[in-house]
Amino acid sequence: MTTLRDAAMQSKAWPFEEARRVLKRYEKKDPEKGYVLFETGYGPSGLPHIGTFGEVARTTMIRRAFELISDIPTRLICFSDDMDGMRKVPENVPQQDMLKQHLQLPLTAVPDPFGTHDSFGGHNNAMLRRFLDTFGFAYEFVSATEFYKSGQFDAVLLRAAEKYDAIMEVMLASLREERQQTYSCFLPISPKTGRVLYVPIKNVDAKAGTITFDEDGEEITLPITGGNVKLQWKPDFGARWAALDVDFEMYGKDHSTNTPIYDRICEILGGKKPEHFTYELFLDQHGQKISKSKGNGLSIDEWLTYAATESLSYFMYQKPKTAKRMYFDVIPKAVDEYHQQLRAFPDQTPEQQLANPVWHIHGGDVPASDLVVPFQMLLNLASVAGATGKDGLWGFIRRYAPEASPQTHPSLDAAAGFALRYFEDFVAPTRTFREPTEVERRAMEDLVARLAAWDQPADPEALQSMVFAVGKEHGFEPLRDWFSALYQVLLGADQGPRFGGFIALYGVDETRGLIEDALAGKLTVG
Repeated sequence: MTTLRDAAMQSKAWPFEEARRVLKRYEKKDPEKGYVLFETGYGPSGLPHIGTFGEVARTTMIRRAFELISDIPTRLICFSDDMDGMRKVPENVPQQDMLKQHLQLPLTAVPDPFGTHDSFGGHNNAMLRRFLDTFGFAYEFVSATEFYKSGQFDAVLLRAAEKYDAIMEVMLASLREERQQTYSCFLPISPKTGRVLYVPIKNVDAKAGTITFDEDGEEITLPITGGNVKLQWKPDFGARWAALDVDFEMYGKDHSTNTPIYDRICEILGGKKPEHFTYELFLDQHGQKISKSKGNGLSIDEWLTYAATESLSYFMYQKPKTAKRMYFDVIPKAVDEYHQQLRAFPDQTPEQQLANPVWHIHGGDVPASDLVVPFQMLLNLASVAGATGKDGLWGFIRRYAPEASPQTHPSLDAAAGFALRYFEDFVAPTRTFREPTEVERRAMEDLVARLAAWDQPADPEALQSMVFAVGKEHGFEPLRDWFSALYQVLLGADQGPRFGGFIALYGVDETRGLIEDALAGKLTVG
């Protein structure tokens, strides 16, 4: 009999494919450190955006897959490079002028423009942790500032001094000639100003563990340990892998050309390069890369204003190696597809379940869906019901699903609230109703007559067949033109729900009245 672990070892779901690569590192013997280490890196130079969340969500999916195929313990570290100097002021934060006075200070030394934390880096770290905690991720948070200052990085920094020439050979080969003249893998923290200095290094004394440089004409020697010096970001990547003995890290494709550099520096410093996973970037509504400094694209808070956390995790699971436009209009589809997968899960084979995104979202402990009305249908209901509030929506929902209530169907109740908010913010301002053509008018008059004569239960499939028959008898070819006409004339939108289900939810008499209002021109007024 095939076990779940056996099925996982054959699964083509991408988290299992990545998990098997990690497991292959230890096919001969278990890790000496006693666990497999997954890591995500984060630069808190701006408010954390949704791509940062995606790294942790996807890495968690791979970690869960690994834990099914192996008994080796695991850890997940979320590492914040908060000792990096603030090179520019993000556009989406307050007190721009104040922040400009603190350029090149380590992010944990820049005052918090929001006034809630001891530094800008501390504020952004706290935001990230709040987001990750909202999703229930199991992780350990590590601050680079603390890592450097506490001495946890000292051994690797001293090794970097010993291997300085080898590291510089790797780095200089990747730089333009003018940059080569001043580059050093070590960045001193100014003892005068506290700023991160990008200055030539005059001497590296590996035996003494010091570097010497000029600042404002004065020669200064600093120990490279204890947080007095940090590494440039590319060497820092590889050094962090070596210091922590990282087994897996994923990052966006903008890092892909640097991967050989990170790997080689890790090896120079005595580490073993980790397994990598390069994902495609997230784009805003204009097709531009999402950026922390610009604050463009969709934020985590914005997504969670209109949908539950699981829908965002579902979106993250889908096609990680495909660039994805991330704007508000992707939310309804993500919600409905997530619940479709939940409903499919119980009847699937073990192999199919392991390929189902919800297994990876919930780590195998998959809940049942109580969304008996699709999110898109709730949006359309909010449209025709005049957004009468959640209680008003529940009046229609109870008629469609008498067994449902806010208490027994909490996800449906939450979705009703999300749908109202989404409708008010995005659907209502963009609705454009049009008059029907003569052919469409005759078909809609026919549909009104058939609804008036309807004496059967409000069965969605039976109603869908009837609407389908009307379109066919009135010569619509293709038939989608008939349904498009219903959406545009009745809902003011180009797309809409499965119309039989909509009638069953909204009501046969109510739908007939809606069509009559449209034919009388009442929907296009104003």
